[in-house]
Amino acid sequence: MSSPVVLGIDFGGTKTAVAVCEADGAMLGSASVPVGAERDAHANVAGAVEAGRLLLQRIAPGRPLASIGVSTFGIPGPHGVALAPAIPGWADLALAREIGAAFDGVPVKAATDVKAAAQVEAERGALAGCDPAIYLNLGTGLALALVVGGRVVSGRNGASGEIGYNLRRLSDVGRPLGDRVMLEDVVSGGALVAAARAAVPGLDGVSAVFTSTTERPALGRLLDEFLAELAFHLINLTIAVDPQRIAVGGGMVRSWDVIGPRLRAALDVAVPFPPELVPAAFPYEAPLIGALALGVEAGHERLFGTPAASPPEEVPSPR
Repeated sequence: MSSPVVLGIDFGGTKTAVAVCEADGAMLGSASVPVGAERDAHANVAGAVEAGRLLLQRIAPGRPLASIGVSTFGIPGPHGVALAPAIPGWADLALAREIGAAFDGVPVKAATDVKAAAQVEAERGALAGCDPAIYLNLGTGLALALVVGGRVVSGRNGASGEIGYNLRRLSDVGRPLGDRVMLEDVVSGGALVAAARAAVPGLDGVSAVFTSTTERPALGRLLDEFLAELAFHLINLTIAVDPQRIAVGGGMVRSWDVIGPRLRAALDVAVPFPPELVPAAFPYEAPLIGALALGVEAGHERLFGTPAASPPEEVPSPR
């Protein structure tokens, strides 16, 4: 009988990535499909399931599926995904159960994408050996993870690090979420693109904001405000945690030559003991690598009742 394989699925803000590895974590291949913001939760899950099946057929034909790992925006629970309003129905989706059912009941282990990414960085990436540490994700949304003793802090409800909900000004104190603008609505890749397109209609993506500031002063002012507010919140958190190192991941790291120096300067001026600041070792793929690691753990727990000792190998860029 052929040896089993593991499937990883990462539900992101703009795409869903899938990958397959051996039961010991050796990488076999990956792929991605766009996320349909206009489609509901079940349609997006169906797209991910189909992408996973096609990848399995292509690179592991005839081999049994041992387990699945899932990383997702929001906080996955047994009956739904909390703090995930971007896709209709995600809050009421029993994500692990639905994916497991689609693959004949194999074990599924799910986690928040940023926390899964941070664990990868803590185990064998930019935060390995750093205690405490912060993983900051600058993608379509905004979140971070706190790493203590090599493990990601989940919090009482799994919501540790959800700084997208931060208050932005004094007048926000005492106001419910529906009556204020939360941080992620202003400081995130999605928010930056929306604001830039309002100023310059037809602007092509977040990278264009960073490369067009010289000829478009309005974009330069917009970017200055964006980075200043991001630095404000990162500085306050850094003072509270006193981390050894901050690693930054997510799609916006492609503009690290602009973001890095601005955050570095802000931290150096304001923080009593400024930490190291580095781009993540796996800036774009850590959530998918984390999903594979979750899948390996689920398979190992199924067989032996304990997590696997070693994480998967590095995953190539989805194609």
